[in-house]
Amino acid sequence: MYASVIVDIAHSQVDKIFEYSCPDNLQPGSRVKVPFGGRYLDGFVIDVSPSCTLAPEKVKPIGEVFDELPALVPECFSLMERISSRFKVPKVSALRLFLPSEMRHGKVREIFKKYAKVKDMSAPISKRASKQHAALEYVLSEGECEYTALCKEFGASAVNALVKVGAIELFTRRIMRNPSPDILSEESAKTPTYMQANAIESIENSSKRVHLIHGVTGSGKTEIYLNLIAREIARGRTAIFLVPEISLTPQMLAQLRARFKGEAAILHSGLSAGEKFDEWWRLRSGEAKIAVGARSAIFAPLENLGIIIIDEEHDSSYVSETAPRYSTFDIALMRAEYNKCKLVLGSATPSVESYLGASRGEYNLVTLTERINKKPLPEIIISDMRKEVKRGNNSCFSTALKEELDSTLKSGNQAIIFLNRRGYSQKIICRDCGYVAKCENCDVSLTYHSEENCLKCHYCGAKYRMLSACPECGGVHIRYGGTGTQRVVADLKSLFPAARIIRMDNDTVSGKDGHYKILKTFGEKEADILVGTQMIAKGHDFPAVTLVGILDADMSLHFADYRSGERTFQLITQVSGRSGRADSKGKVVLQTYCPENYILRYAINYDYNGFFENEVRVREATHFPPFALICRVMVTSENDALALETLKKVYFAIEGLRATHPDEFIFLNKMHSPVKKIQGKVRYQTLMRLKSGALLEQIYSIAAANTSSGCLVYVEENPANLS
Repeated sequence: MYASVIVDIAHSQVDKIFEYSCPDNLQPGSRVKVPFGGRYLDGFVIDVSPSCTLAPEKVKPIGEVFDELPALVPECFSLMERISSRFKVPKVSALRLFLPSEMRHGKVREIFKKYAKVKDMSAPISKRASKQHAALEYVLSEGECEYTALCKEFGASAVNALVKVGAIELFTRRIMRNPSPDILSEESAKTPTYMQANAIESIENSSKRVHLIHGVTGSGKTEIYLNLIAREIARGRTAIFLVPEISLTPQMLAQLRARFKGEAAILHSGLSAGEKFDEWWRLRSGEAKIAVGARSAIFAPLENLGIIIIDEEHDSSYVSETAPRYSTFDIALMRAEYNKCKLVLGSATPSVESYLGASRGEYNLVTLTERINKKPLPEIIISDMRKEVKRGNNSCFSTALKEELDSTLKSGNQAIIFLNRRGYSQKIICRDCGYVAKCENCDVSLTYHSEENCLKCHYCGAKYRMLSACPECGGVHIRYGGTGTQRVVADLKSLFPAARIIRMDNDTVSGKDGHYKILKTFGEKEADILVGTQMIAKGHDFPAVTLVGILDADMSLHFADYRSGERTFQLITQVSGRSGRADSKGKVVLQTYCPENYILRYAINYDYNGFFENEVRVREATHFPPFALICRVMVTSENDALALETLKKVYFAIEGLRATHPDEFIFLNKMHSPVKKIQGKVRYQTLMRLKSGALLEQIYSIAAANTSSGCLVYVEENPANLS
């Protein structure tokens, strides 16, 4: 027999099939070790055949087969072809998406432990061997014991003597590393409300592939998801449940475990290599039938998918920023089409693209207009920070927010303070000459972190000593510019000394259970105020939260991005939805320097339809997505001259395309990227707006043709981040 193998090297020159002789029982999808260019490399078997195209004497044998059960399911090869063709990447780059990176090159393996159990109580044991008798009695009472623990308790010589005379026998068992043993829930299945039941039946009975649930915050979307999953599991099928933030996986996993016990497995980048390996194999073997996790869980090794759910589908984290730069929705749609299953999107603030598709009838639209408890959405109070400054209030809290916080704490309820900026202050500025401390490797200002008394770059992670004097002019008048979550906590402690305050951002969340521990502490009312960034903005359900404070609510409005208005509306709506989810009425204090902005007006009235209709009109008139395609070709290199020369080649090649297809181009220009340098690499871009995706294949080919060992060139379609 002969195997067709893709070698695990992501290079265009080896992006082809190689043939090897193999055992008769080898199956497609197996991971193997093969001789290649004088060394042995990992590879993936994509087909097995009784014949090959080469002379048999020229065919080398496969060196090693890693798994009894093939790691890759048949669907992988179909998706491999589509992803490789769509994003112009080597086939192996597509296949790697389906495997945890630690599984490559044998970096992680199964764990086996040795156990002992009673074999023969009548085996001859000396009456004087008290330890042997004690050990045998202990094993009998326990049923089975871990060998090393038994040796530690009774001595290895006593235990091995029992094995030798046949009194006990040893056996090995695979140990599964449980990533979150403490995440449990006693919740039982709930009877769907009338509104939820209608939503479930609408999705069940619709012939459309894609379904969009547009439900206000607290409307019970999760219960709909769980009911839909339960129906598919009952039919013998499997499910993928995606959430946008790792911080949301513990909450979701708890509900899935309560409903489906051990059939749910978790997949995300916060797990250890061993935990991810074991959870992945539980899904591949069929022991677990539901994959829950962030973006990468869309590649879970499940067969016979019945449903794919993308919660908070509008979130930008669902777009990959590394090659291949895929949209999770695109991959989910490919999998849904292959498995002939449902793809369910859910959000209180759907993306403009998704809602437009639903309003045109391309998707099945399900609308939930009320909270599950029939309670009103929280009242949003606008605080005009311009007036606060005129009144002499230079703190980061308006008078209204201070009063509401005081009232909330006195009533025994909880509050959330949201600021989408971590650290103590956004930048360090010299008052004498205007110098701003910047990272040496990135074209961004450094953020001051008070707890470590250092400056940090939030792009590359570099740390610098805090300045005692300006390096430009020697001045000592250093001031802080902008406020971060650390400073908010410090100011809150001054205002409310008795309040218990915790912070949740990338600096406080460490380890795989970091999110869970903070959220558990707050959920069990061991803290009064939770201060955090966007990781607290969506999906969380804290019944005692009756107040949300939004600081710098208009900050995201000023980004040079056509989505800035949409993101601001989504963020305000999502954060506001954390308040008043139980019996007590919720309030939101929204602080802004431009209260007259129309986006904020739509947000405080929870008027998604008004926002959507206005946004669609603006984008159609100005030719922005979804009525056009933004395409960016990025050029990055440590060598500025090489990057600039490559940019020119890329630009002139695309100009040639415009000359032959003038009607396809709305805009084309070349420039520095807004962030000119990251991690020591300069960044240039060719930015264009196209009427359609008709020229994408040629643009990808231009990027590939200009990539070299010293210069990376890649394409981004409708990039989530234009900086």
